[in-house]
Amino acid sequence: MAPRKTDDTTAKSKDASCGCSCNTGCRVEAVLSVDERGQMVLPKDVREKAGIRTGDKLALISWEKDGSICCLALMKADNLNSMVKDILGPLLNDQGRS
Repeated sequence: MAPRKTDDTTAKSKDASCGCSCNTGCRVEAVLSVDERGQMVLPKDVREKAGIRTGDKLALISWEKDGSICCLALMKADNLNSMVKDILGPLLNDQGRS
């Protein structure tokens, strides 16, 4: 399969500080099927672009609207950990100074 051409608005960074949002390069990468056991397969080219390897942990993030989940996203758990530390770290440091 030939590489897909992307424009400059596509989020290319693979770390938690990439600043990605649906306003900066959101697109459908693949359409997945769910089997009878509830399992899905991420296509190889998507895993490679995202740097996802065997054994990596992914966090499933959901958005709810009107009592139902309307959107799902996957994020590498390591990136989620660093985001939480970035947010909570200063708060925890301030508590230690009180």
